[in-house]
Amino acid sequence: MADLYKTILFLNYGLLLGVIVLGAIKYRILNHKEKQYFYCIAFLFFIELLNLVLPYILRLNDTSFLYPFYIAGEFFLLTGLFIRKLGFSNLFLKLGAVLAVGFMILKYGFNYPANSDIVKVVSNIIIICLSGFTLIGEIKNTSVQNRFLWVDTSIFFYYSVSVFIFIIQHQIVNLSENNYYILFSVNNILSSILYCSLIYTFIRLKK
Repeated sequence: MADLYKTILFLNYGLLLGVIVLGAIKYRILNHKEKQYFYCIAFLFFIELLNLVLPYILRLNDTSFLYPFYIAGEFFLLTGLFIRKLGFSNLFLKLGAVLAVGFMILKYGFNYPANSDIVKVVSNIIIICLSGFTLIGEIKNTSVQNRFLWVDTSIFFYYSVSVFIFIIQHQIVNLSENNYYILFSVNNILSSILYCSLIYTFIRLKK
């Protein structure tokens, strides 16, 4: 199972690189709201790059300090994306920024909460709700061209399953190595589906 996990993981790295390249090529034809997808994937690429560079080049084996920054950045960018698509007030964007910055201050300054996974689950649930409302609106409003419908669908399912995986992971006290690799292989497969939906969408984008 470890080999399967590593294979899917490196496949994800390749797909993520492909998304970044295509997103950069198509960036000019994206509208204001759609550019937020590129910012989200660029942030994720930056985090993954640091996770590779720090251990293998700078010999820094513990990169867990990046996790709170990843949670806060992911939350701010994705909630910002769906808040804009839903047409909510800018007040909600500011609230998202305050929550993200507040979490980093609490975590890096006071190590609270001790388990960042709790914040990750709450963050994912908020993203699921916003992406779900966005999907309902996009499906109902067939008169509007929804160029990122498949991406929004993939985001919804990815974060829904991620919450389930986090809950299962913490409910099972004695999680075997094989079960661990199975859970995170499923998560990586969903990541691959999300990246493929982005690649497909960017390829089909036209002015």
